[in-house]
Amino acid sequence: MSIRNLPNVPVLAGKGLQSAIAESVQQRWNPDIKAAAGEDGENTISILDPIGESWMYDGVTAKRISAALRNIGEKDVIVSINSPGGDFFEGLAIYNLLREHKAKVTVKVLGLAASAASVIAMAADEIQIGRAAFLMIHNTWVCACGDRHAFREVADWLEPFDDAAISIYHARTKISEKELSNQLDKETWINGESAVEQGFADALLPSDEIEQAPSQASDKCSPNAAQKELDILLARLNIPRSKRRSLCAALKGSTSGAAPSGKSGAAVHSGVQGLLDKLNSI
Repeated sequence: MSIRNLPNVPVLAGKGLQSAIAESVQQRWNPDIKAAAGEDGENTISILDPIGESWMYDGVTAKRISAALRNIGEKDVIVSINSPGGDFFEGLAIYNLLREHKAKVTVKVLGLAASAASVIAMAADEIQIGRAAFLMIHNTWVCACGDRHAFREVADWLEPFDDAAISIYHARTKISEKELSNQLDKETWINGESAVEQGFADALLPSDEIEQAPSQASDKCSPNAAQKELDILLARLNIPRSKRRSLCAALKGSTSGAAPSGKSGAAVHSGVQGLLDKLNSI
C-alpha cells in the first residue's frame, strides 16, 4: 500500500466449512447496479458478484483479481464494488492482493459492499461510496455440520478471523476495537454519509458514476438479478453448484420456447421469478 498501514491477514480456510450470505444481505443487494457507461477503464476491476468460486454466476476469486492486477501492472487501479459478500477467506485473499499493489488503489462502492466485500474495500488507498450505497459488517458467517464438540471447535476457530476483520476496520477508521466488535456482533449497516463520517470511506461518489438497469415492476426483478438471487437461495439449501447449474439451464430451456419470437428473455425471467417466489415461501 502506498499511503495506508493496513494489517496483512493470513488466510487458511477450515475443512468442511462454507461461507454463507445472510438473508438480510440477499434481500438488499441489487445486482443491477454497476459503474456508469464510460467509467469502466482499462485499469478498472469490477467486483459485482458474490465472493468465492462456489457461486454459480461468476463468483469473484483471488485468482481472477490477481490476474487482473498482473495485466494492469504497477499502475493506479480502480475497483468498483457491488457485492453481497460470500467466501470470507477468499475475501481476505483479495484484500491482501489489493493491499500489496504497488500503485494507488481506489475503491468505489456503487451499491453494496457487505461482509467479505467490505473487507476487500478496506484495502484501498481511497474509498469512495455512493450516497445511497451501504457497507455491512458482521461476524464471519459459515455453514458447518457435526456434533456439539465440532461446533465448539468451529466457533473457537472462527474467532481469530473476526478479530482480523476488526483489526482491518480499526486500522482504517480508528474506531475502538471494542466498539467495532459490538458493531460486528449486531450486524451493522452503514450508509454513504455515515461511512465517510466514521472513516470507513473518504468521500461520497458522484451519482452520475453509478448506473442501474431500468426499473422493473415493484414485485419483480430483472432476469440478471433473478438468476443471481436464485443461485444464492439454492446454495443456502446446500444444493451443489453443478446441480444449481443444471437446474438453471433446464429452467432456461423449458421457458425459452414459451415466449413469442424475440421475447425469450421475458419467458426466462418469468420462469426464474416463479421459482424464486416458491423458494422465498419455504
